[in-house]
Amino acid sequence: MMNEIIEGLAFAAAPLAILANLLGVTLGIAFGALPGLTATMGLSLIVPLTFGFPPVVAFSALLGVYVGAVYAGSITATLVGTPGTAAAAATLLEGPALTKKGELKKALTMTTVASFIGGIFSCIMLALISPQLAKVALSFGPPEYFALALFGVSIVAGVSGDSLLKGIIAGLMGLFIATIGMDPITGTNRFTFGVSDLLNGINIVPALVGLFAISEVLIRLEKKRTNILNHVNSSKIGLKMKEVTRNWFNLLRSSAIGTFIGIIPAAGSGIAAFVAYNESKRGSKNKDHFGKGNIDGLASTESANSAVTGGALIPLLTLGIPGDVITAVLLGALMIQGYTPGPTLFTSNGDIIYGIFTSLFIANIFVLILGLAASRLFPKLLKIPEEILMPIIVVFCVLGSYSISNSPFDVLIMLIFGILGYVMLKVGLPLAPLLLGLILSPIVETNFRRSMIISENDFTIFLARPVSLVILIVTIIVFIGIFRNHYKKTKQGVK
Repeated sequence: MMNEIIEGLAFAAAPLAILANLLGVTLGIAFGALPGLTATMGLSLIVPLTFGFPPVVAFSALLGVYVGAVYAGSITATLVGTPGTAAAAATLLEGPALTKKGELKKALTMTTVASFIGGIFSCIMLALISPQLAKVALSFGPPEYFALALFGVSIVAGVSGDSLLKGIIAGLMGLFIATIGMDPITGTNRFTFGVSDLLNGINIVPALVGLFAISEVLIRLEKKRTNILNHVNSSKIGLKMKEVTRNWFNLLRSSAIGTFIGIIPAAGSGIAAFVAYNESKRGSKNKDHFGKGNIDGLASTESANSAVTGGALIPLLTLGIPGDVITAVLLGALMIQGYTPGPTLFTSNGDIIYGIFTSLFIANIFVLILGLAASRLFPKLLKIPEEILMPIIVVFCVLGSYSISNSPFDVLIMLIFGILGYVMLKVGLPLAPLLLGLILSPIVETNFRRSMIISENDFTIFLARPVSLVILIVTIIVFIGIFRNHYKKTKQGVK
């Protein structure tokens, strides 16, 4: 085993592998920072270029793109309130507010440091306990997935701002919109009104881009706001070491949450970031500071979404089960190299596995180096006058939305959600709960109905299985705590 580890380290530390990793991270940062462009798109573009390279070199480039894109989605979310990727949606809760407070440098530095910590944590978990963690995730059936998604619904309260009612309304809107398309069990068309493009439902990426980017552009066009650059120039506040050390438990907890959720198929970085943010807020003594530019909240979201990268590789490498589209691309790339993921891969090609582990570790180091170096360059984007910057953002949004499936309909979806987001902001409805509802609704519905089919409509199936029972109990406790805190806040407001 030691020989395999040494050989894997040698493969990943070879000059060609290091160069491939560096180029991959750079390309990933570019794809992650541009709204609408995704890690999947970046991976799909370079997979053909890796055919002739050794497997560890190929995966150095692929994992570099993956890690870089997940990290960089938060850059534009912090700079201009536009998430580069779906994983960065939770960054909008604190990032733009920190920018407006003149703490952009601090926000970008914390984003980089937290992403590095989350990524390294997930690497360690991947290398040490991947087979054991994969077995836990594999034991999840429809009842467990339903209970976990139901727990995710409780997060809506944590991202609802000052009004729990408005957050619930927005969340319900997201749950309803997600029902558009074919019924996941029976295949019946729902709310498609004869439009064939709606059969597969609402594509999450153009919806996300429209909801957060186009709505922000419309708001800025309507009001002649003070340029963000003025706030940035008025303060060069950087991240202090004590702000990192003070968050050590928050960073570790969020990294653990991200790693575990990454193991669970179809969960994803977005859900991990929202769950970690909610836990950070719930455990904080200064809950009222969240949503107003809180560096602790940003630390939790960024460490969690980056920790998903290592977690998602656990079921892929140990069981050959891709958890999402990105890991499906990685699965294809591995099989193109002539390797079949699964338990036998660890015994017959241990050197390749440890080379992949090391490549992921190196990719996170490059994210830290490039991120800290580039954090001084990113704010210069704001020197572009707003009347020029906003149209550029719109162009990138249109190109990104169109390029997902080369469909003009996705551009239309983006525009519709942009108008919806604009109206919601005007009436004071938060956007994040709608996005959460959109993400969680298919998981809740599909797994609830599958559970009912398995149990022949016996609701006790959720109580008979220990894992789902524990998750449901925790969910009930969280809901009670949420409504109790809301009641206390309302009572104090009346006084």
